[in-house]
Amino acid sequence: MTPAKGRPPALFPLFAGIDTLPGIGPKGRAALEQMGIDKPRDLVLTLPASGITRRRIARLSEARAPEIVTIAVTVLRHHPPQVRGRPWRVHCTDGHDDLTLVFFRPREAWIEGQLPQGATRTVSGKLELFDGQAQIVHPDHILAADDPQPPEFEPVYPLSAGLTQRGMAKAAEAALDRVPDMPEWIDAQVMATRGWPSFADALRHAHAPGSPAALSPDSPARARLAYDEFLAHQMTLALVRRDKRRLKGRGSRGDGHLRRKVLDSLPWPPTGAQARAVEEIAADMASDRRMNRLLQGDVGAGKTLVALMAALVAVEAGGQAVLMAPTEILARQHARALEPLARAAGVRLAALTGRDKRDLRGRILTDLADGGIDILVGTHAVFQKDVAFRDLRLAIIDEQHRFGVAQRLELSAKGIVPPDMLIMTATPIPRSLALSQYGDLDLSVLDEKPPGRQPITTVMIADTRLDQVTERLRAAMAQGARAYWVCPLVDESEVSDLTAAEARFTHLRALFGDRVRMVHGQMPPDQRDMAMRDFADGTAQLLVATTVIEVGVDVPQATIMVIERAESFGLAQLHQLRGRVGRGSGASTCLLMYHAPLNETGARRLTTLRDTEDGFRIAEVDLEMRGAGDVIGTAQSGLPRFRIADLEHQPALMAVARQDARTLLEIDPALESPRGQALRMLMWLMQQDQAIRLIQVG
Repeated sequence: MTPAKGRPPALFPLFAGIDTLPGIGPKGRAALEQMGIDKPRDLVLTLPASGITRRRIARLSEARAPEIVTIAVTVLRHHPPQVRGRPWRVHCTDGHDDLTLVFFRPREAWIEGQLPQGATRTVSGKLELFDGQAQIVHPDHILAADDPQPPEFEPVYPLSAGLTQRGMAKAAEAALDRVPDMPEWIDAQVMATRGWPSFADALRHAHAPGSPAALSPDSPARARLAYDEFLAHQMTLALVRRDKRRLKGRGSRGDGHLRRKVLDSLPWPPTGAQARAVEEIAADMASDRRMNRLLQGDVGAGKTLVALMAALVAVEAGGQAVLMAPTEILARQHARALEPLARAAGVRLAALTGRDKRDLRGRILTDLADGGIDILVGTHAVFQKDVAFRDLRLAIIDEQHRFGVAQRLELSAKGIVPPDMLIMTATPIPRSLALSQYGDLDLSVLDEKPPGRQPITTVMIADTRLDQVTERLRAAMAQGARAYWVCPLVDESEVSDLTAAEARFTHLRALFGDRVRMVHGQMPPDQRDMAMRDFADGTAQLLVATTVIEVGVDVPQATIMVIERAESFGLAQLHQLRGRVGRGSGASTCLLMYHAPLNETGARRLTTLRDTEDGFRIAEVDLEMRGAGDVIGTAQSGLPRFRIADLEHQPALMAVARQDARTLLEIDPALESPRGQALRMLMWLMQQDQAIRLIQVG
């Protein structure tokens, strides 16, 4: 198979329409599509979520009600309902004791056909006692003697409206029949060490678990299938990484004179983590290969300084740098924060956003093209056609909008030879997730806080004490303090009783007068900027806001953060919000106002935040609480969605898959060996089509 060829014909049956399976009509197709299943391949990778133990008993007297049992009985007589709305009852016996089967609104012909008088039937369902009499309401199975009998442990599939367990099981069985014989793509030593079955056998075992233990992620069948997903994903990242590294960059070797000027202007030296990250970035930039590096840091870890030092490497080498932020407000804030440092270095920094007046924009574009501007800060609009650089060496992306692996793959596949790339993320990510989402990038982690960052006192307080909070706020504001007050929603919602920002703003304005401003995402940008400006320069002392201030807002004089209905926020989001204070020299406080009673999840979230400021620890707790499927809120929208693999419980498998993929590409860069060819089959199966197109001779 060459890279130019499409999907192998052996896989065609698995990639046909889902309605090509027997018994799947338009309604079944629509129901399956709601679950993200539109072809047999999706169905074979949709495993049972749980199971039911059906104990087979010979006599009703053996039952321990309530219990799910399977038993053979003889049908004695039917008792159709005499009054509308009453159930139809079928009286049966095991030869010693009686059993009543109960049905609500059955069709007469159906029920008499299923349970003819005098016939022996195997029934399975939940046996309960009603007035001391054994009964089963709506048995799960009614089977003749020659029908296949229900297993003692029956798998239960996830369903959407319009699907039944029986229909799902039949469809899965038909889909499994389409799985072709395929060569083994997992390393033979890994297979032997772990005792894993073949891919086809693993699927069959996973769809027919014989016990609850077989549903565990650690069972041989499920662990092997999880590894298949991890391996295909990590092979994709390894290919993207190799493809990017092949791109010739230009060595940007700075002499350090601009960086020294900035360091000399700082009130304290950089942390060890900052110095290490700058060294790693400078070494990458000096190489003739294009840099692709992720700078990951906790709130307040000093990513902005590292970004500026990276930009100065480009300027020292005679080039330019650009810093892209996701929003205009953040771009202007970055520019304000970096301007004094750029001035200390003697370099020219400018900001470019969509709202610049035409004359100003024209002057900036001219200076940029002439090389008069060394560092440009802006939104992603800086990549528009009319924005031309004289010699762009470094692009820094403040990745608050999080583009994922697929988008990075698309960029790479276009074959552009762009500048060195540094991506910054403010959300601390557990290492297993960093490997998953950013395995194609080199990683620099800032895990220390710069000196001068103040610890934040975090307090939980019930919203019944609102008056006490406002009184403490009044006293603090009288001393010149500035505070944020965060509300979850902009408008009152019929489905939610969360306090609206507008209502809270009206209440606080009545208390504190003209010292209060409000910002939320639905405001016109110029009004929002004006409110932020008033807060930053001290005209206003209290800023009522929605989570629009979650990321990047930097007002060092703000020392109080009030988060209303804090239990409704995600843990990482709360950590980001708290990080808006503690940025100056004043002692800072974060008040987590909650509505009692707190449920267990809400209580754990708030107590975790109260007890630690370590963002990486908070991220780990967030992962434990929410699982990898919904990790760190929408921030991780680029995270791969695995059907079987579970990042939360199987990070070690991910790490093995990563190493395996990289090793194989080193010894077989074109994936032409027997195992390489098998891996291509896996990648087609796992829909890593774009990555396959990157396979070429190294």
